[in-house]
Amino acid sequence: MKLRAVEARVLSVAPWLLAISVAGHLLMVKFQTKMTMIDLLVYRNGSPHLFSGDLYEWRLDQYADVFPLPFTYPPFAAAIFTPMSWISWEASRWVWQIICLACLWFIVRTSLKLIGKADPRRVMLWTALTLWIEPVRTTLNYGQINLVLAAILIGTLAAARSYIAGAGVGFTAGIKLTPAISGLYFLITKRWAAAVWSFVAFVATFGIGHLISANQSNKFWFELLGDASRVGPVGSAINQSMRGAISRTLGYDVKTGLPYIVCVLVAAAFTWYAVSKTKDTLALIISVQFLGLLVSPISWSHHWVWMVPALMWLIYRGGHRLCAVAAGLWVLLTGGYLVSFLLMAQPNIWDFPRPWYYSLLGWGYPAAGLLTLAAIGLATRRQLGDLLPGDQVAADREPSGVSG
Repeated sequence: MKLRAVEARVLSVAPWLLAISVAGHLLMVKFQTKMTMIDLLVYRNGSPHLFSGDLYEWRLDQYADVFPLPFTYPPFAAAIFTPMSWISWEASRWVWQIICLACLWFIVRTSLKLIGKADPRRVMLWTALTLWIEPVRTTLNYGQINLVLAAILIGTLAAARSYIAGAGVGFTAGIKLTPAISGLYFLITKRWAAAVWSFVAFVATFGIGHLISANQSNKFWFELLGDASRVGPVGSAINQSMRGAISRTLGYDVKTGLPYIVCVLVAAAFTWYAVSKTKDTLALIISVQFLGLLVSPISWSHHWVWMVPALMWLIYRGGHRLCAVAAGLWVLLTGGYLVSFLLMAQPNIWDFPRPWYYSLLGWGYPAAGLLTLAAIGLATRRQLGDLLPGDQVAADREPSGVSG
């Protein structure tokens, strides 16, 4: 009750908090305070090379003395980003930041809507607060695409129409492969038509890339796909996948060996526990996305923007003590900028050996991800147990998504 009273008071000034938060961010954009937007520079400067036939040979040397950055996404992504090269760098910075801010607001609004808490002031409050947590902050600082992809996915996965839901997954997977894990949501919810549509949309993105440059398309899909070393250093603290964490613990890249397989099985077991007894749309979406983040060879800290909807669910929907613990852990990790601290503490981005305490802290996001899955599983089982038989029948008949 005390927390609700505090929230009620804070909600009264939510518009001011949002205005101050956004203004502070825009000032950082204006003066480029810790905002190189290096990834946006890769998208913008690299994309035109799709048409000149050397997209995957090109490297961005600017701001990348240790690791000249390549273009690592499919050809379709380059086609999508090419218009950014038609405007000045200064203009593209502002356009991208405004798009990302709108996507953050949409993610918060949709998450709260799915759990019945989408009061406009609450949306403003959480947009203002989450703007400054580490995964969101680093996404904005690097000019990354994570908020855009998450907004498309959370908006389309919850859609009632199968072609919209499927197209969202196929389209985002054509830009960056990791969203393909979202197709698992359709299998869990038995939305077979949406699964088919996702495949059709993905094939369409492949076809577009192949039509533009068959040579570059073949190079990506048949030569470069799966090469984690091309993406970046697996052992760096910024890689918050289970492969990154276990590699830092053991002192070498485990690749797809036994330690990694064990991690995948653990993540799969936790995910099954989270999804097997619920039809809660947001809980299912979060669980599937967390599985992808945990088992991916590389999940940079800024890929974990999915902890924003997870935090909404844990706070407003969970109702189990472990949910409060998981929410508190996420606030501590992301509000305390753990990964940024670990990056400053590591000798370089390539070496695996760490003092044991840094290796332990390097499990921060994966550990919180597993804890979140466990909390979802416990909370949904308690909610199921609290329903009377008649209530369960009614719950089963309720639509699980958002119309449109």
